[in-house]
Amino acid sequence: MEQTEFLEKNIFTDLKNLNDGFDKENILYFSETDFELVLQRVEHFGIGVYSIEARLDGEFYAVASHEDFKKKATDPRWIKKAFLTFKTRQPGLSYSASYKVSNKLLARENTADNNEDQN
Repeated sequence: MEQTEFLEKNIFTDLKNLNDGFDKENILYFSETDFELVLQRVEHFGIGVYSIEARLDGEFYAVASHEDFKKKATDPRWIKKAFLTFKTRQPGLSYSASYKVSNKLLARENTADNNEDQN
């Protein structure tokens, strides 16, 4: 299983992508409510988040990265703080992020999928 497939299956499921062409097709944007779910799921799986980008009406608003906060990409503290800062400063933003799913997690997911296929 590739990272994109893992994210679609485990993180982005049942959420609405708001990218209607204002950015590259493979970059998904979510409402504040949906992005909060994304962040909960990311934390649950221990997925790294390198950066969060916020947009207002499709136009670039701001970006924050784990390096800005001097934290590891997998540290949920920087993610929660950046998200809270964005949504407090400007309601109605849409959010995207760059993620890193560990090879270990992908391998575990592949093993689980193979076991399901055999049953």
